[in-house]
Amino acid sequence: MAVCGLNTHRAPAVAPVVSPPRIGGWLWVAMSYLIVVLISASLIIVIFLLALMNHWGVLSQTLFGAQWAASLLTAAIMWGFTFWTLRLMLKRSRRFPKVFILWLLAGIVLALKAFAFSPITDELALHQLYWPLLAAALGVPYIKRSLRVKRTFTQA
Repeated sequence: MAVCGLNTHRAPAVAPVVSPPRIGGWLWVAMSYLIVVLISASLIIVIFLLALMNHWGVLSQTLFGAQWAASLLTAAIMWGFTFWTLRLMLKRSRRFPKVFILWLLAGIVLALKAFAFSPITDELALHQLYWPLLAAALGVPYIKRSLRVKRTFTQA
């Protein structure tokens, strides 16, 4: 009968929207490290600003004050870079893996700068160098080779 011919107008097949995987696995470690560095950079900026405000008379007349101002500027730039890297990660941007590797390298360069030019003991400078080196040694191969990273960071 004609009953079989009633369903001739089918809706067009709609492809399911597949979103990239959420941040998970070892990416939580990378995100946690970024958050910890962001918090510590924030505290360093506060300490530098308090020192500059409390000792402005002495610091403004010496070369030591210029070094403090340069350190404050460096900390502010690193804070901005860390914030931007974390933002790219949370947006699952495809630029994140490359920016994260650059961020790790910037951390190593800053630790080497502290080791070479800061008037601190070698033991303290090496202690500051361990974490960026460890993060880069573990983070770069994971970011470069991980299938999860390739699947997660696909947004423009």
